[in-house]
Amino acid sequence: MKLYESFSKHNRLQARLLSVCMVALAIVCATFWSFGLQPSQAQQVPTRIAVIDVQKVLTQSTAGRAATAKLKTLQDARMSRAKAMDEEMRKLNADLAGAGVTPTRRADLERQIADKRISMQRFAEDADKEIGQARDTELLALEARIKPVVDSVGKEMGLAAIFNKFQSGLVYANDSIDVTEAVITRFNAGAPSAAVTPARP
Repeated sequence: MKLYESFSKHNRLQARLLSVCMVALAIVCATFWSFGLQPSQAQQVPTRIAVIDVQKVLTQSTAGRAATAKLKTLQDARMSRAKAMDEEMRKLNADLAGAGVTPTRRADLERQIADKRISMQRFAEDADKEIGQARDTELLALEARIKPVVDSVGKEMGLAAIFNKFQSGLVYANDSIDVTEAVITRFNAGAPSAAVTPARP
């Protein structure tokens, strides 16, 4: 059962942010070469780069933590229901294996077990789909809110590009070019804590 998957698929957001940064760098380079800037003009083009730990932004920002808590609430609710269904199946199997079961009762129990098995399979599939859709929705919402913050920090610091620290092939980066904390601070400033809505049964 896939219900035990964690909220580890933040890589979707990481890949999107990386592609945005790469496009930004390509635009800067294309502008430089297409217009044939002179050395004095080229100095005005941003050349500094920075890195960002997207996973850290997701796990330590106020909005990221709220999204994680919301998904965990939904996942826990579905897990609880799955365990209850497992217990119901266990009881049916115990009754079937009990002594003195009449043919009529045996047929009835076997039918209930077959129906329960189908219900459990459908529930698992529906729960996986529901959790997956909820995760994608939260990631897209976070992406939409984080992107302007990253852009703002990059412009204010005069950066040519910001790379995803652990998804860009990078093997070393000095801490002085890491803008993760700046992004988290700016992001939190505009992201008040949101109450977690209980998942529906």
